[in-house]
Amino acid sequence: MNMVDMKKALFDGGVVGAGGAGFPTHAKLSDQAETIILNCAECEPLIKVDRQLMSDYINEILSGMQMLADTLGANEGIIAVKKSYTASIEAVNSCIGNYNKLRLHILPDIYPAGDEVVLIYETTGKIVPQGKIPILVGCVVVNVETVLNLYRKVTSDTNVVTKFVTVAGLVNDPLTVEVPIGITVKELVDMAGGFSAEDHVIIMGGPMTGRICSARDIVTKTTKAILVLPPTCPPVVKRQRSNKLDLRNAMSVCSQCSMCTSLCPRNLLGQSIKPHEFMRAIANGTTYNVEPFLNSFFCCSCGLCELYSCHQDLSPRRLLDAYKTGLRSKGVKIPDKAGKGVASSMREERKVPEHRLMLRLGLAKFDIPAPMKGCPIEINEVKLMLRQNIGAPCVPSVKVGDEVTVGQQIAAPPEGALGTCLHASIAGKVTAVTDNFISIKS
Repeated sequence: MNMVDMKKALFDGGVVGAGGAGFPTHAKLSDQAETIILNCAECEPLIKVDRQLMSDYINEILSGMQMLADTLGANEGIIAVKKSYTASIEAVNSCIGNYNKLRLHILPDIYPAGDEVVLIYETTGKIVPQGKIPILVGCVVVNVETVLNLYRKVTSDTNVVTKFVTVAGLVNDPLTVEVPIGITVKELVDMAGGFSAEDHVIIMGGPMTGRICSARDIVTKTTKAILVLPPTCPPVVKRQRSNKLDLRNAMSVCSQCSMCTSLCPRNLLGQSIKPHEFMRAIANGTTYNVEPFLNSFFCCSCGLCELYSCHQDLSPRRLLDAYKTGLRSKGVKIPDKAGKGVASSMREERKVPEHRLMLRLGLAKFDIPAPMKGCPIEINEVKLMLRQNIGAPCVPSVKVGDEVTVGQQIAAPPEGALGTCLHASIAGKVTAVTDNFISIKS
């Protein structure tokens, strides 16, 4: 298959980054790629999707990687797996010899190992210039589930209609399950045996970068985990505080210790982001120097600064995110500070072990198996959001009353816009079509 045909197949099939970012995969493909990196770092604590996919679907995933490397003309494909994922490593070693362009790379158990910039440095030694994209250093990073979806589309013309999700925390039977896109969070929790505590908060995504959601929220192509956590654990408490309170706290108690900068994974790779300088500027109302504010664009929002580094319980990441959003709304562009970054000589000593991070967050007790299971209930109704990925929302191509089959295209992005097609995840009748979603009932 040539690259044009592969791009069309991935666009038609609705394949997007399944790790959470949701960038349309076809738009990532480039003949400038020298290295394809499979991201099996999973990045966030408690999520157990990718490591299990590597055990259960290893031949499909490695075949997809080989196919991708051959199509793009890349020199190699790197299978990047954390050291603690022993079952995944064994699965890779059992058959990687059958694929001439692939090699295994063992990652340290650190956070955020799955961040693209960190992953590329760990596996290749290359540093992506700040504010730029991986292809500038000849790399394309893909998620494990994304490659599985690519393989399914290219080999059997199967469109993306399901999602693998880990359900963990305060549930009776933690599990990882493949479900139709468009079901509710409540249905997922029910599959995991229901809530094990009345007092809880639901986070969609990981504890570091996910968002608080309700039981009525909908599973999309980017939903990686549903975590049910105690309302007193740090990831929940921080998310429920207002930016106004975060700012007041910064003004009151920031000691300028600079630990937020010392442990910042992007700063350790030579980028300009310095959270302590930003905190100093907002705490003192300093505006004569705009650099700390403009450098907020280079924050990757991993959350280490506020959930691990800061001993004063401040929230640099949340404030940096608010400033980034404000700058973008005013039309401010990312500063052009491209140049060859240099990794800090202290980087190895400042890596944060994932287990220590879980202990700090009070999450270690929830780090128990969440085994892969088939969908245990019949799904009779779904609500498919028209915005499932980065780019433009899809435009419906069906109307109320239409009968649809599983995998049938029901919406597509406007011509020329960034995005991918959307497909029915169950067979049935279209019961609602709005500007935001399409509902189907069997």
